[in-house]
Amino acid sequence: MSTLAVELHPQAIKVHFTDVAIVVDLADGRTVSAPLVWFPRLSSASSEKLANWELLGDGEGIHWPDIDEDLSVAGLLAGTHPISNP
Repeated sequence: MSTLAVELHPQAIKVHFTDVAIVVDLADGRTVSAPLVWFPRLSSASSEKLANWELLGDGEGIHWPDIDEDLSVAGLLAGTHPISNP
């Protein structure tokens, strides 16, 4: 029996924030969220700067020009985040 490998390229369509999380809506209907504490530049930014985001590529990434921060949708789905040193 053969198996067809499906390549997924998750694409963001909308980004918003709660008091403690970044929330990303994807083109395929899923929603992914992650704690803001994982992203120090985002967690320390003002609401106005957080609201100024743009999609990279076809939605594979998100860029905040005011704070020079980029996140990949694949990284958010994988749960990867910077490791902080104590």
